[in-house]
Amino acid sequence: MATRGVLYTVFLLPVIFSAIFGTMVMADVLQKPDRELNMWRFGDNKHAVPIEIVGLESQYSTSQPISLTVKVLDPMFDCGDLYVTIYHDEQVVSQQGFFNQCFDQANPILPVDQSFSEKIAIAGTYTAFVEFVDKSQQNRLVASATFTVK
Repeated sequence: MATRGVLYTVFLLPVIFSAIFGTMVMADVLQKPDRELNMWRFGDNKHAVPIEIVGLESQYSTSQPISLTVKVLDPMFDCGDLYVTIYHDEQVVSQQGFFNQCFDQANPILPVDQSFSEKIAIAGTYTAFVEFVDKSQQNRLVASATFTVK
């Protein structure tokens, strides 16, 4: 009979206390404003666009510079490196990196205090590809857009 009490004390009570404590912690965390529980960060979130290219026109002339900025909407990203690459027929035409880009969610436009501008002299269809890699080099956001130079 004494072994049954030891079994309850050693095995069952820690499970019950862990469940109660975990529930209290999660309830407290979810009560804080601007806090969300996002445990499934695998793959792309189809409901929200975490990064988008801003200011890229659909058509340019050969004398007009291509310029763009990037808007990061994912709250998990606040600092990192931004890479902008222009492709034509899978060949790199232009590539530029903006390192140690930090911003706040009130103004999520990148690059900060810099700009991407490139003049393309050959007519054709091009793809702008942007990649934002967090400071730990573990997570990345990507976006692409197509434009034409005439």
